[in-house]
Amino acid sequence: MNLTYNINDILFLDIETVPQEENWSSLSKSTQELFEKKTQYQRKDETTAEQFYERAGIWAEFGKIICISVGYFVDVKEVKQFRITSFYGDDEHQLLTDFKVLLDKHFAKKANVLCAHNGKEFDFPFIARRMIVHQIELPKKLNLFGKKPWEIPHLDTLELWKFGDYKHYTSLKLLTSILGVPSPKDDIDGSEVAAVYYKEKNIDRIVTYCEKDTIAVAQILLRFNNEALLKDENIVRV
Repeated sequence: MNLTYNINDILFLDIETVPQEENWSSLSKSTQELFEKKTQYQRKDETTAEQFYERAGIWAEFGKIICISVGYFVDVKEVKQFRITSFYGDDEHQLLTDFKVLLDKHFAKKANVLCAHNGKEFDFPFIARRMIVHQIELPKKLNLFGKKPWEIPHLDTLELWKFGDYKHYTSLKLLTSILGVPSPKDDIDGSEVAAVYYKEKNIDRIVTYCEKDTIAVAQILLRFNNEALLKDENIVRV
């Protein structure tokens, strides 16, 4: 594709989300009614809002972020290194604040862009909405008010793969498969995150999964540019 961006200016990311409450019964009556109205077109006639609540994590109004994994390239002695770190835990306000500090301190330059798979439809707006809920001032890279489309500092590997075909959706797992990128979905998938979080209480497993997705997005962008894929020894967790 010959992307014009310097790959060292890109912050790759992925998020994991879950319903705000483990159980439907923990929601207030008004929240239950709002969720029922919100999901009435997504649910099949025989599916109740309570049964559908396990999917609440896909909406920022009813879900919360439990992990944001980020990665970026640096050149170390002429070798391209990919450094990855994660913000995670039960305190969504804190992890969002820590993520904002990273953006404001290290990725606020005009040349910096954010990159995720389906990021424009999911990751970027979800993070921004949850920041507003928590009364956290939006970092410049997520504040899109008044910006023209070509001024928005976001890259989306799904959008790049569409080549203008807006009817086409390709999952991260499928894209890595056809491009020969190591699969990030070798343990759990998105539909299992809530159970791992609430029932297994295994946040470390979720962080590992989220970091693998972030690495996969970076690998996909390398493939789009016909560059060599990262080797395991060049991926550093910080």
